[in-house]
Amino acid sequence: MEARTSEQELREAFAQIEVAVDGGNRDLRSLGFWRLVAGVKRDPALADRWAEQIGRIDAKTFRAGVRLRAPVWVGNLLLLIGVGAGAVCVVVARAASSEVVAGLALILAGALWSVSTHCLAHWLVGRLVGIRFSNSFVAGFPPRPGLKTDYASYLRTDATARALMHASGAIATKLSPFVALLFWPGTNAPWWAAAALLALGVLQILTDVLFSVRSSDWKKVKRERAIARATAGENL
Repeated sequence: MEARTSEQELREAFAQIEVAVDGGNRDLRSLGFWRLVAGVKRDPALADRWAEQIGRIDAKTFRAGVRLRAPVWVGNLLLLIGVGAGAVCVVVARAASSEVVAGLALILAGALWSVSTHCLAHWLVGRLVGIRFSNSFVAGFPPRPGLKTDYASYLRTDATARALMHASGAIATKLSPFVALLFWPGTNAPWWAAAALLALGVLQILTDVLFSVRSSDWKKVKRERAIARATAGENL
């Protein structure tokens, strides 16, 4: 879609897509929805004008396709418990006289923080820049926690801020093993615990470099930064 698609064409296209979604078709890509959205994003006035309908279509598709979902506060509470459990593991690692117990506790802390901080970082940064969220959910294989954006508020947020929100979760996940590693000198944990945390951190970074830039958070960061640059260029 080109950014200059007329209002009438957009009205007809989004109406047809919403009818299809209401009829049970959840394949938004084949319906041309995301192609339309990509064009709308490049014009802040259009994004604001069509945000509600785009958000409604996106929400309908999400609700139809994701069963394991809960209010955001429930998901955040569970993730905060995960962060707290990681902190308890650090306390155990510092207090344990057994090298094995200390090492396993420290590794578990890094793993728990890697999982628990991702969506919390998205939520915190998103709320700070004006993005709302509708649900916490569990999806994927292996199952992992997710956070559903309220797409209307997402569209009404500056593209640079959207990129920052996407980057925050990825950064939090990658930092978590290294934060746990900082506690290693004050524990009785053996060298292999430090090596495992270092390996976890490096592996996650390599995964981002090899895969996330094409399919996950960093892909979205690149997409939103490109939109921000294009929007800025058109306004010169």
